[in-house]
Amino acid sequence: MKIFLDTASVDDIREAASWGILDGVTTNPSLVSKEHGRTFDDILNEIVTITNGPVSAEVVADHSEDMVTQGERLAKVAPNIVVKIPMGVEGLKAIRVLSEKEIATNCTLIFNATQAMLAAKAGATFVSPFLGRLDDIGHDGMELIGQIVTIFDNYAFDTEVLAASIRNPLHVVDAALHGADICTIPFKILQQIVKHPLTDIGIERFNSDWKKVPH
Repeated sequence: MKIFLDTASVDDIREAASWGILDGVTTNPSLVSKEHGRTFDDILNEIVTITNGPVSAEVVADHSEDMVTQGERLAKVAPNIVVKIPMGVEGLKAIRVLSEKEIATNCTLIFNATQAMLAAKAGATFVSPFLGRLDDIGHDGMELIGQIVTIFDNYAFDTEVLAASIRNPLHVVDAALHGADICTIPFKILQQIVKHPLTDIGIERFNSDWKKVPH
Protein backbone atom coordinates (compact mmCIF):
# COMPACT_ATOMS: atom_id res chain seq x y z
CA MET A 1 0.00 0.00 0.00
CA LYS A 2 1.24 3.46 -0.88
CA ILE A 3 1.36 6.10 1.86
CA PHE A 4 0.42 9.70 1.14
CA LEU A 5 0.56 12.54 3.66
CA ASP A 6 -2.69 14.46 4.09
CA THR A 7 -1.48 17.98 4.80
CA ALA A 8 -0.42 21.30 3.31
CA SER A 9 2.39 21.73 5.85
CA VAL A 10 5.66 21.84 3.94
CA ASP A 11 7.61 21.13 7.13
CA ASP A 12 5.65 17.96 7.84
CA ILE A 13 5.97 16.81 4.23
CA ARG A 14 9.71 17.39 4.25
CA GLU A 15 10.05 15.42 7.49
CA ALA A 16 7.98 12.48 6.22
CA ALA A 17 9.95 12.44 2.97
CA SER A 18 13.18 12.12 4.97
CA TRP A 19 11.88 8.80 6.39
CA GLY A 20 11.91 7.25 2.94
CA ILE A 21 8.27 6.15 3.04
CA LEU A 22 6.39 9.02 1.38
CA ASP A 23 4.66 8.18 -1.91
CA GLY A 24 2.61 11.34 -2.39
CA VAL A 25 0.61 14.18 -0.81
CA THR A 26 -3.05 15.19 -0.67
CA THR A 27 -4.20 18.71 0.13
CA ASN A 28 -7.59 20.39 0.33
CA PRO A 29 -8.85 23.94 0.93
CA SER A 30 -9.27 23.32 4.68
CA LEU A 31 -5.68 22.12 5.05
CA VAL A 32 -4.33 25.00 2.97
CA SER A 33 -6.24 27.53 5.11
CA LYS A 34 -4.18 26.42 8.15
CA GLU A 35 -0.94 27.56 6.50
CA HIS A 36 -1.26 31.23 7.40
CA GLY A 37 0.53 33.82 5.32
CA ARG A 38 1.24 31.54 2.35
CA THR A 39 -0.57 31.40 -0.98
CA PHE A 40 -1.82 28.13 -2.42
CA ASP A 41 0.55 28.46 -5.38
CA ASP A 42 3.55 29.02 -3.12
CA ILE A 43 2.69 25.92 -1.09
CA LEU A 44 2.18 23.74 -4.17
CA ASN A 45 5.39 24.92 -5.81
CA GLU A 46 7.34 23.90 -2.73
CA ILE A 47 5.60 20.56 -2.17
CA VAL A 48 6.39 19.34 -5.69
CA THR A 49 10.09 19.92 -5.04
CA ILE A 50 9.96 17.58 -2.03
CA THR A 51 8.16 14.59 -3.56
CA ASN A 52 7.99 13.19 -7.07
CA GLY A 53 4.81 11.32 -6.15
CA PRO A 54 1.27 12.51 -6.90
CA VAL A 55 0.29 15.79 -5.23
CA SER A 56 -3.46 16.39 -5.10
CA ALA A 57 -4.56 20.01 -5.47
CA GLU A 58 -8.27 20.75 -5.22
CA VAL A 59 -10.40 22.96 -7.43
CA VAL A 60 -12.96 25.30 -5.84
CA ALA A 61 -15.83 25.86 -8.27
CA ASP A 62 -19.47 24.95 -8.79
CA HIS A 63 -19.51 24.38 -12.55
CA SER A 64 -17.56 21.91 -14.63
CA GLU A 65 -16.20 24.54 -17.01
CA ASP A 66 -14.62 26.43 -14.11
CA MET A 67 -13.30 23.20 -12.60
CA VAL A 68 -11.63 22.35 -15.90
CA THR A 69 -10.10 25.81 -16.20
CA GLN A 70 -8.74 25.63 -12.64
CA GLY A 71 -7.59 22.07 -13.20
CA GLU A 72 -5.66 22.97 -16.33
CA ARG A 73 -3.92 25.78 -14.47
CA LEU A 74 -3.03 23.53 -11.53
CA ALA A 75 -1.72 20.81 -13.84
CA LYS A 76 0.82 23.28 -15.24
CA VAL A 77 2.48 23.66 -11.82
CA ALA A 78 4.30 20.31 -12.16
CA PRO A 79 3.90 16.95 -13.93
CA ASN A 80 2.98 15.20 -10.66
CA ILE A 81 0.03 17.45 -9.81
CA VAL A 82 -3.30 15.60 -9.56
CA VAL A 83 -6.43 17.72 -9.89
CA LYS A 84 -8.76 16.99 -7.00
CA ILE A 85 -12.44 17.31 -7.89
CA PRO A 86 -15.49 16.82 -5.63
CA MET A 87 -18.03 14.14 -6.50
CA GLY A 88 -21.17 15.30 -8.26
CA VAL A 89 -22.61 15.78 -11.75
CA GLU A 90 -20.43 18.82 -12.44
CA GLY A 91 -17.43 17.02 -11.00
CA LEU A 92 -17.98 14.00 -13.24
CA LYS A 93 -18.20 16.26 -16.27
CA ALA A 94 -14.92 17.92 -15.31
CA ILE A 95 -13.21 14.59 -14.68
CA ARG A 96 -14.23 13.34 -18.12
CA VAL A 97 -12.85 16.43 -19.85
CA LEU A 98 -9.61 16.47 -17.89
CA SER A 99 -9.07 12.74 -18.38
CA GLU A 100 -9.45 13.23 -22.13
CA LYS A 101 -6.70 15.85 -21.86
CA GLU A 102 -4.59 13.24 -20.00
CA ILE A 103 -4.65 15.28 -16.78
CA ALA A 104 -4.69 13.12 -13.64
CA THR A 105 -7.70 13.54 -11.33
CA ASN A 106 -8.69 12.55 -7.81
CA CYS A 107 -12.44 12.39 -7.18
CA THR A 108 -12.95 13.38 -3.57
CA LEU A 109 -15.83 13.28 -1.08
CA ILE A 110 -16.81 9.71 -2.03
CA PHE A 111 -19.28 8.17 0.42
CA ASN A 112 -20.71 5.15 -1.39
CA ALA A 113 -19.62 2.55 -3.91
CA THR A 114 -21.77 3.81 -6.75
CA GLN A 115 -20.14 7.25 -6.53
CA ALA A 116 -16.74 5.57 -6.79
CA MET A 117 -17.87 3.48 -9.78
CA LEU A 118 -19.19 6.54 -11.63
CA ALA A 119 -15.96 8.45 -10.97
CA ALA A 120 -13.94 5.54 -12.34
CA LYS A 121 -16.14 5.33 -15.44
CA ALA A 122 -15.65 9.08 -16.00
CA GLY A 123 -11.89 8.49 -16.00
CA ALA A 124 -10.73 9.43 -12.50
CA THR A 125 -7.15 8.42 -11.70
CA PHE A 126 -7.98 8.10 -7.99
CA VAL A 127 -11.14 7.98 -5.88
CA SER A 128 -11.08 9.15 -2.27
CA PRO A 129 -13.65 7.52 0.04
CA PHE A 130 -13.82 9.38 3.37
CA LEU A 131 -13.66 6.77 6.12
CA GLY A 132 -13.67 8.89 9.25
CA ARG A 133 -16.66 10.97 8.20
CA LEU A 134 -18.66 7.81 7.51
CA ASP A 135 -17.71 6.42 10.92
CA ASP A 136 -18.86 9.71 12.46
CA ILE A 137 -22.43 9.09 11.29
CA GLY A 138 -22.53 5.43 12.28
CA HIS A 139 -21.55 3.82 8.97
CA ASP A 140 -18.69 1.37 8.42
CA GLY A 141 -16.12 3.17 6.30
CA MET A 142 -14.03 0.05 5.89
CA GLU A 143 -16.94 -1.86 4.39
CA LEU A 144 -17.04 0.83 1.71
CA ILE A 145 -13.35 0.31 0.93
CA GLY A 146 -13.96 -3.39 0.46
CA GLN A 147 -16.96 -2.77 -1.81
CA ILE A 148 -15.04 -0.35 -4.04
CA VAL A 149 -11.99 -2.61 -4.29
CA THR A 150 -14.21 -5.58 -5.27
CA ILE A 151 -16.11 -3.59 -7.91
CA PHE A 152 -12.93 -2.17 -9.41
CA ASP A 153 -11.41 -5.67 -9.54
CA ASN A 154 -14.58 -7.10 -11.10
CA TYR A 155 -14.49 -4.64 -13.98
CA ALA A 156 -10.74 -4.06 -14.25
CA PHE A 157 -10.91 -0.32 -13.56
CA ASP A 158 -7.45 1.28 -13.51
CA THR A 159 -8.65 3.83 -10.94
CA GLU A 160 -6.80 3.57 -7.61
CA VAL A 161 -8.63 3.51 -4.27
CA LEU A 162 -7.26 6.19 -1.95
CA ALA A 163 -8.48 5.79 1.64
CA ALA A 164 -8.99 9.27 3.11
CA SER A 165 -10.27 10.87 6.32
CA ILE A 166 -8.00 8.65 8.40
CA ARG A 167 -8.61 9.20 12.11
CA ASN A 168 -6.44 6.61 13.88
CA PRO A 169 -3.76 3.93 13.33
CA LEU A 170 -6.38 1.15 13.06
CA HIS A 171 -7.83 2.89 10.03
CA VAL A 172 -4.46 2.48 8.33
CA VAL A 173 -4.28 -1.24 9.12
CA ASP A 174 -7.88 -1.88 8.09
CA ALA A 175 -7.48 0.08 4.84
CA ALA A 176 -4.51 -2.11 3.96
CA LEU A 177 -6.39 -5.30 4.88
CA HIS A 178 -9.34 -4.26 2.71
CA GLY A 179 -7.13 -3.71 -0.32
CA ALA A 180 -6.89 0.09 -0.59
CA ASP A 181 -4.15 1.08 -3.03
CA ILE A 182 -3.26 4.18 -1.03
CA CYS A 183 -3.83 5.56 2.45
CA THR A 184 -3.50 9.31 2.93
CA ILE A 185 -2.58 10.03 6.54
CA PRO A 186 -2.37 13.14 8.73
CA PHE A 187 1.17 13.64 10.03
CA LYS A 188 0.04 13.06 13.63
CA ILE A 189 -1.27 9.59 12.71
CA LEU A 190 1.85 8.83 10.69
CA GLN A 191 3.95 9.54 13.78
CA GLN A 192 1.74 7.21 15.81
CA ILE A 193 2.03 4.23 13.48
CA VAL A 194 5.83 4.35 13.69
CA LYS A 195 5.82 3.79 17.43
CA HIS A 196 5.05 0.87 19.74
CA PRO A 197 5.78 0.77 23.49
CA LEU A 198 7.53 -2.60 23.19
CA THR A 199 9.84 -1.15 20.55
CA ASP A 200 10.79 1.67 22.94
CA ILE A 201 11.35 -0.79 25.79
CA GLY A 202 13.47 -3.00 23.54
CA ILE A 203 15.68 -0.11 22.41
CA GLU A 204 16.14 1.07 25.99
CA ARG A 205 17.08 -2.46 27.12
CA PHE A 206 19.54 -3.02 24.26
CA ASN A 207 21.20 0.33 24.92
CA SER A 208 21.42 -0.40 28.64
CA ASP A 209 22.94 -3.83 28.05
CA TRP A 210 25.40 -2.48 25.49
CA LYS A 211 26.84 -0.17 28.15
CA LYS A 212 27.82 -3.29 30.11
CA VAL A 213 29.92 -4.62 27.23
CA PRO A 214 33.68 -3.83 27.54
CA HIS A 215 34.88 -1.40 24.89
